[in-house]
Amino acid sequence: EKHTDSILGWVRYICSSKLVPVSQYVGTVMVCLLGVACLRGWGRWRNSEYQQFISILEETRKNHTPSSKKKLACYDFDFSHWPADFSWEEVSNPKLLSKAGVSLLKPEPKLRGAAESVLNSLRTLPCHIVSFLIAHSFGRRMLYPGSVYLLQRAMRPMLQQGQARLIEECEGQRNKLVACDGNEIDTMFVDRRRDEGLHGQTLVICCEGNAGFYEVGCMNTPLEGGYSVLGWNHPGFAGSTGVPFPQNEANAMDVVIQFAVHKLGFQLGDIVVYAWSIGGFTASWAVMSYPEIQALVLDASFDDLLPLALKVMPDSWRPLVTHTVRQYMNLNSADQLCKYQGPVLLIRRTKDEIITTTGPEDIMSNRGNNLLLKLLQFRYPKVMTDDGVRAIRAWLAASNHIDEAAVYSSYEVDDDWCVSVLQSYKTERDVFFPWSVGEDMTLEGRRQLALFLVRNNFSFIFHCSPSLQHDLCSIPPQRLSSCLLHPVLPLSPPFLIVVKGNYHEEEHLVSLVTRSPVLSL
Repeated sequence: EKHTDSILGWVRYICSSKLVPVSQYVGTVMVCLLGVACLRGWGRWRNSEYQQFISILEETRKNHTPSSKKKLACYDFDFSHWPADFSWEEVSNPKLLSKAGVSLLKPEPKLRGAAESVLNSLRTLPCHIVSFLIAHSFGRRMLYPGSVYLLQRAMRPMLQQGQARLIEECEGQRNKLVACDGNEIDTMFVDRRRDEGLHGQTLVICCEGNAGFYEVGCMNTPLEGGYSVLGWNHPGFAGSTGVPFPQNEANAMDVVIQFAVHKLGFQLGDIVVYAWSIGGFTASWAVMSYPEIQALVLDASFDDLLPLALKVMPDSWRPLVTHTVRQYMNLNSADQLCKYQGPVLLIRRTKDEIITTTGPEDIMSNRGNNLLLKLLQFRYPKVMTDDGVRAIRAWLAASNHIDEAAVYSSYEVDDDWCVSVLQSYKTERDVFFPWSVGEDMTLEGRRQLALFLVRNNFSFIFHCSPSLQHDLCSIPPQRLSSCLLHPVLPLSPPFLIVVKGNYHEEEHLVSLVTRSPVLSL
């Protein structure tokens, strides 16, 4: 009883001496906030410009016309109040999808017995819980720092200036798209179809990096080339809602393509997807799911997230990191890319400190090399034997044109013979990849053909060159063999391009790839 009385006494003391002042402070703060809200409402009610904005917003909601949208675009306000311009449900049947959304390419599950499966699930349950917590806390934010509110807050003035430039100078049209998972995707479309020239008839869909926004990202690259451009922000970036997990990313990419086809009026054959770094995942998903897309451009991209994740985490965490990546952040760009039959343009940054597993000085640790090798091994499996891969790695390790030429000449590659072999194979069969060319060749012939394929479709362009556009234009036409892939752009660029230069400095690459983004990773 004594203990009970003492406890009750302490409760009465706290309530009388502590809670009363706290409640007074809280009440005072609430009154102040209410007063501020009232003053702001009064100020808006007395402001003629704000009243005009409200009337335009209400008019747009009731009558969603291009003229009303153009008036609304003159104002910068919370994008959550922007009326939806396109919904995935307008052209697709929700019943045909799973609850998560569009389908993703996932690794095949290991076959186990029922009893073993139950025991394994119980044994790995703690790992699943920890992986879930990591992925949904700091893991997602490390992978996509652009989704962090503080970074967006710091970049807001820059984003506003970039958006204003796209609208005022490029006559961009801002649109809100609703994906199949309910996320709202912020997009910007610049229409060049009415301009003179053929480039405007091609739509370039841009996929930004993990800290990139369309306002200041790689949209500028195709715009300078005169193309029609459609940029979009990842879920959770700027005006887009949601979180940037792979499923949400694919859902967003899907509604962007549907919008381009059904609302903007482009055919899939008129669309080129251009991606920077981690945007290669959504870009490769797009060409895998829509194989009619004209071409794909991957700039500073990688083959798989797992090696890069293991690089920045402790070795003791390897099993946990592997499980977390494969379960929640499986960015398997190379696997998706191998499902695509069309033209591909790869750009490797040889001083890239982000997608190297050791350091920017070690160009052979650049995961862009692995992306190239996996693609060529799928398309030309009989040519890409161990000896062929070894020869290609020696060529990729060349630090300059002299070393590159030395490696090439050491294998005594006969370009004319390689061209005739490929042309003959394509003429006789005209089949989809993978090709069986090289099946009956000697070891020396396979090496020659492997080096020919990578050299003629994977060109070094040095950053120190006075004009990279001149370097590309000076590539002999016979090196851009039409027997390999049909041309992507009017200039018939190489299938694969390596850009040797500083990761952060500007590059210039003919019409489509004219400037590298600086802010996105």
